[in-house]
Amino acid sequence: MANIEEKVENLVSKPINDLGYELYDVEYVKEGKDYFLRIYIDSKKGIDLNDCEKVSNVITELLDKEDYIKEQYFLEVSSPGVERVLRKEKHLQDNIGAEIELKLFKQINGQKQYKGLLKDFDNDYITILNNQEIKIDRKNISQIKTVYNW
Repeated sequence: MANIEEKVENLVSKPINDLGYELYDVEYVKEGKDYFLRIYIDSKKGIDLNDCEKVSNVITELLDKEDYIKEQYFLEVSSPGVERVLRKEKHLQDNIGAEIELKLFKQINGQKQYKGLLKDFDNDYITILNNQEIKIDRKNISQIKTVYNW
């Protein structure tokens, strides 16, 4: 599925940029019996429903023409939200010093979830500050997202 995500990202990135938005992420997932292609867009002024509709109208024709996805799927265009999932190196780099939440596959010191400031990362580990420095193997991380303190 990652291959589809990469192909779609390469296909829609420029048209989305040409409309004045940034392509934040592409996600292709199966939920139950249905497939979803989620395109997350961003801009400095924020994203509203009209922005999503504008992008959807432009990329739908491109996606249909290239026909990367053989299964029937639902296209969703949206903002990445206030609490954003960090899946790419750029996302991590942009959030150095920000508060993040890590969800783990296996417990470390009796915990499967950690919050702290993102201090550093490399190909193998993510380091956060949470009263102490905690270095977590990236293979054990199921999800990383930013934390918005309401």
